Amino acid sequence: MTATPPRLEYAFEAEVSVSPRIIVGPVPGGERRIIPITGGVVRGPMLAGIVLPGGADWQVARPGEVLELTARYTLQATDGTYIGVVNRALRHGPPDVIARLNRGEIIDQSLIYFRGNPVLEAPDGPHDWLNRVVFVATGERHPTGVLIRFFVVR
Repeated sequence: MTATPPRLEYAFEAEVSVSPRIIVGPVPGGERRIIPITGGVVRGPMLAGIVLPGGADWQVARPGEVLELTARYTLQATDGTYIGVVNRALRHGPPDVIARLNRGEIIDQSLIYFRGNPVLEAPDGPHDWLNRVVFVATGERHPTGVLIRFFVVR
């Protein structure tokens, strides 16, 4: 029997604005950083709305230029529905490119591996389908924020 591989379907993207990172300091496994989320825009064929301020991306900078991220934030769909997001991701790349990224420079995003496994939580209603699918995401870190593209695994 041959297994059919899953396919990805583009759902939406979130352009997330952030504040400067807070360096907490050494923790088991690396250096803890917290990136406050200040807002943003959600757009795409399956969901549109805004990113509400008040979330944060908790990161551990591990050895080998690997960043382990857990972002928790809230979206508000255009119909007013609140949608919770928890996105666990990994980001890494060549040391010189990561150094430029950390200085706030614009870089070639194809040089960075930035993938996540977001889980969304929506109340009963028009967006409850978000509770019943698996998502994967790609990310791009830019000087003033992050662009996250969400894909449904079919």
